[in-house]
Amino acid sequence: MNTQNPAIDQDTITALTERFAADPTARVAQNAVATTDVDTLSLDRSVVASTDPTVSNRVDSWHAANQKKSGRCWLFSGLNLLRSGVIDRLDLEPDFQFSQAHLHFWDKLEKANWFLTSMIELADRALDDRTVHQMLADPIGDGGQWDMFVALVTKYGVAPKYAMPETFSSSNTHSMNAQLEKILRRGALVVREAAAQGRGERARQEILEQVHRVLSIHLGTPPTSFIWQYRDKDGNFVRGGELTPTQFAAQVLTVDVDDYVCLVNDPRPSSGYNRMLTVDRLGNVVGGRPVRYLNVAIDVIKRLAAQIICDGQPVWFGCDTVPQSDRERGIWDARLHDYEGVYGIDMSTTKAERMVSGQSAMTHAMVLTGVDLLDGAPRRWRVENSWGDEKADKGFWTMNDSWFAEYVYEVAVPRRLLPAELAAVLDTEPAVLPLWDPMGALA
Repeated sequence: MNTQNPAIDQDTITALTERFAADPTARVAQNAVATTDVDTLSLDRSVVASTDPTVSNRVDSWHAANQKKSGRCWLFSGLNLLRSGVIDRLDLEPDFQFSQAHLHFWDKLEKANWFLTSMIELADRALDDRTVHQMLADPIGDGGQWDMFVALVTKYGVAPKYAMPETFSSSNTHSMNAQLEKILRRGALVVREAAAQGRGERARQEILEQVHRVLSIHLGTPPTSFIWQYRDKDGNFVRGGELTPTQFAAQVLTVDVDDYVCLVNDPRPSSGYNRMLTVDRLGNVVGGRPVRYLNVAIDVIKRLAAQIICDGQPVWFGCDTVPQSDRERGIWDARLHDYEGVYGIDMSTTKAERMVSGQSAMTHAMVLTGVDLLDGAPRRWRVENSWGDEKADKGFWTMNDSWFAEYVYEVAVPRRLLPAELAAVLDTEPAVLPLWDPMGALA
């Protein structure tokens, strides 16, 4: 038995300090980091210099959107995918946008209902049950998944931005979310107690009305109908008449979102490739489209994404956006920052290792709008971010292919593009991952 005392004693501290002081490289790094941000010091200038933002295949001709201080990237990127076809089909100005606030409102209301319904269904479990605790930790966050976006568009349609414009709270969600969390966590206690007395459904409706009231105050009331009219790029005026959001979607959308499936790259051996996955209790619309993933190798995702772009369409995707990034220049590369060189230590991990250790998961969703192909293989990708047009190439970033393999987790693709052997997997029963699994992360 090892009886060594694991506590840090004075001898250990002295030895560590002496070894550090004797290392001239460490002292240089210490002096540099004392006055300069480590991300600046670690930036590999050769990677920056070699990253050309031009690509051989590009589909974007519109302006980048701005989610501002909100976690609505998955809604913005989903609507950016939809607007690209509408702009081209109707010859609209490049600044046309769908209302993000419209889907944001319904997502919040549906998430509240999803949460309360789950609290009733899980009422026999203790509050410290891991699933219950996980739901209480984030009862109504801004994030989402592709299938959750599809569920919203299918049920509520879309609207032009002028029909439900942004409010302070839609662009700055922190305060609104804090109040909604209070209501729902209290509501969880109320519906759990009511469920034990056979009154869970009534309690759910009462709490849901409170949530609707708060959402209406912060975001405005979603339109039941609106007048659709516009001028195209040539100045021609078109009046489409009065439409509901679902009628508008049926009339103008060029993309059938229900035809799209979500491919993921989860390299953990436990997940397995060419297999369907889902996550327990993850979703927004009760009775709507469930969250389902087809897990495939990253090369499959790259090939299909490039094919879609070459066919003239952008691609919705989810990634871990923070590692190895330069926000000012709008660059991602797997070796963009040499942190190991700065610290003099081994920091290497695989994608699977980062997932199981909690170091990485999908955190952000965007749209691929271009790919640079050399001899049929992708070298870099063009990305529409939803952080405004002040940085990068007017809001469009450049992703080197090395980064794609390491930090891209999922893409949405039309099911008709899947090879037969993968299409057959779509109808198989998915393996169920727990709610706290990294594949349950929301963009």
